[in-house]
Order: sequence, then C-alpha cells, then structure tokens
Amino acid sequence: MHPTQVSIPRSCELSGTGTGDEAVASAADGVWRLPSFFVIGPPRTGTTWLHGVLSQGAWLSHPTKETRFFDKHFHRGLDWYLSHYRKASEELPIGEVAPTYFASSEARERIARTVPKAKVVCTFRNPVDRVQSLYRLKRALGLIRWKFEDALIRDPELLESSRYSAHLQAWQSTLGRSQVMVTVYDDMRADPQAYLDKLMDFVGMRRLQLTDSQLRPAATSGLLTQPRSYYLTRGALLLAEWSKAKRLDSVVAAVKRLGAERFFMSGGSAFPEVSLAQRDKLRDFFRPEIEQLEMMLNRDLSLWK
Repeated sequence: MHPTQVSIPRSCELSGTGTGDEAVASAADGVWRLPSFFVIGPPRTGTTWLHGVLSQGAWLSHPTKETRFFDKHFHRGLDWYLSHYRKASEELPIGEVAPTYFASSEARERIARTVPKAKVVCTFRNPVDRVQSLYRLKRALGLIRWKFEDALIRDPELLESSRYSAHLQAWQSTLGRSQVMVTVYDDMRADPQAYLDKLMDFVGMRRLQLTDSQLRPAATSGLLTQPRSYYLTRGALLLAEWSKAKRLDSVVAAVKRLGAERFFMSGGSAFPEVSLAQRDKLRDFFRPEIEQLEMMLNRDLSLWK
C-alpha cells in the first residue's frame, strides 16, 4: 500500500507561522505523502500498545508519537507535520496514532479536507475506566492539578472524549462509514492477535504475528503516581512542547530515553481510588451514551453499565 498522495498548489502556501484555516497547510509546490490511516483513540484505549505494534509494519510519526497537528498545531504548517515522516518511503503505509483527534471537530474537518481518503480506527473502552485512566495520565503529565471530582467539571476533555456515539456519527458522516472502523477495547484485551489482524486488514497493512511479550497487557495508568512537583512537571512539559515546535523532537526523545520522563512523571503519592459512589454516578451519566452505541454497533455492552 502506497502513502497517500496530495498535491498542494502554490496558492495554498503558508509561511508556517500564521493562524487559521485559510489554506490546507504550509508546503512548497509538489506532491506530498501523507498518512493513509489514523488511529484516533480516544485516549487511554490501548493506543500506546498499538503504536508499538504498528510501528513494525508502517511509517508512524517520529520521533514524536503524537504530533497533535490536526487538532492543536495546524498553524505550524504541513512542512512541519511532514518533518515527522522524513524517513518514510513507499515501501510501507504511513499512519499516525493520534488519540486526541477523536473528539476534535477541527481535526475531523481538517483530515477530511487534507486526506479525504484516509481511514480511521476508533477503539471504545468502558467510559468509567477510561475517564479515570485519562485523569491519572493528565495529572502525571502536569496538564491538570485538580482532584478527580473537580477535574470532571473543570476539564471538558474528560467527559467529552467519552461521547462515543456522537463523535462516531460525526466521523462517519464526514468521511463515510466505509472509512471508519469501530473496535472495542475488551476485544483487544481478550484476543490481541485477532484484534490486530482485523485492524491491519482494514488499513491495508501486512499482517504481523505478535510476540509473547506483545500478547501481554501493556502498562496501565494504575502504575502512575502523582508528580513529585506539579510545577516541575508542568515546566518540563512546556519545555518539551517548545522544543517540538522548533523541530527539536529528537532532543526530547533523547532526554526521555535517559529516564527524565520517569523522574518528572513519578515520585509523588499514589492516586486515591475513585469511590464506588462516584463510579455509580459516572455509570448513570454514561448510560444513555452507551445504549446509543449499543444500537449503532448492534452489540451488548451491559458490562459497561
């Protein structure tokens, strides 16, 4: 399968520092290779595991795992985005694992305009478990500092990214049902090889045989702790974002390999468990969304309720 070909005329050029959606992106004249598929999450649905597996048979963004181009950094221009695929060739398909795209209308519309034939893969997980996992990750990264109950009110992404049926309908309407694959996290955990085979067939990848280590569950948010210092972790995150904007992704990746990520994302106290009352409240909140998804997928999701 060959990378997607997109021609960007000179009239659509941007400097790479402007803002807005007046043009597709920043690029010189010519034909550019862009991802032919996106794994759009939402977050905390096994995308880290998938990234590690898919990287064996496809060109994924490198060294930054999530570019956030289509939802957050579109103003940086297409040349900035393509710099993450500079080693790509036509031998393997090109893709991006981008879980924050799922709940982003901007990402959806931009992908539809820029790569209209791209295929996207969604993976849905029990929303109560997923929200708790996402909260812990965001705390560990220094993105938020509130207690769980407050974060549900003050951070819209936690609940918005669990509006599975609404966002799924939007993706299907924008790209077409045939270009959107729906999977369930439970299937990934129950039979990783069968799950992966279906996904690879859909995106046009050659099937890969999972190793014994890949068949084991990936690390979960249960291993995360609160940061030893919110301000230290937050500062490191902002510095990493600045470095990526300056195309210093390789520096950030090297620092991570030296163990800095573990230092900034750990060392604090363990996360308190979410109370049974809070979980019951969340289950009641998500019930209508789950029931709508059951009808869309023609699948029983009673365990989530």
